[in-house]
Amino acid sequence: MITENEWAGNEWAGAAARNNAEWCDALCRAHGLAGEFGAGAWSSARRTPPLYPDAVSLAPGISPGDLVARIDTASPGCSVKDSFACLDLEPLGFEVLFEAQWIHRPAGEAPADPSAAIRWEPLRSADSLPEWETAWNDGEQGTGLFRPELLARDATFLSGTGADGKIVAGAVASPGESVVGISNLFAAGDAPGGEESAWAGCLTQVARLWPGLPVVGYESGESLDTAVRQGFTPVGPLRVWLRTA
Repeated sequence: MITENEWAGNEWAGAAARNNAEWCDALCRAHGLAGEFGAGAWSSARRTPPLYPDAVSLAPGISPGDLVARIDTASPGCSVKDSFACLDLEPLGFEVLFEAQWIHRPAGEAPADPSAAIRWEPLRSADSLPEWETAWNDGEQGTGLFRPELLARDATFLSGTGADGKIVAGAVASPGESVVGISNLFAAGDAPGGEESAWAGCLTQVARLWPGLPVVGYESGESLDTAVRQGFTPVGPLRVWLRTA
């Protein structure tokens, strides 16, 4: 377990956690849910949309009991993003769903060349959002998780299209004051270059749109290895807890 002292001065993990919480808050607001940035954490008193946590810790010293008291533990699927992998939520009825690493990439570095077979650009029309979500969802029709309201101010949906004009890769870029967060990066099974090319194309767009901002996010397993090859450095662990009791 990571202690609070061990996290002192780890600015990139803290910046990544804050940026991720802001993206979770934006997505929840688009669904009519009012999240709150309180002492040491962001949280939602009502159940959040699928795949999104009910709370994101923003400081390693927060009390597990205080944090869990802010969220709806009675509804199925309640989860907590333990941003510093230091909370013990098992006594409160949670189990670890997965572990990952926050990642950081400096601003100003030229990314590897993306595949010339994919054209990258920001998604410009809300009409294209269902197609983007379907591609992100491995071809399964989207359920409206990503609402058009997000296009207005909170995020930039990056889209990679193949020669036939269909979306085959993409990512969400969430710009903040000091960093750009990348989440939901994907490459379809037939996308040229796969995830490696998706990262390269995504980072090329980020460097063009926000040239002075470093990039953060989180990944695990082979996806973490791919991100490292694209210039990212792991800067600290996180855990996602799911309530099962």
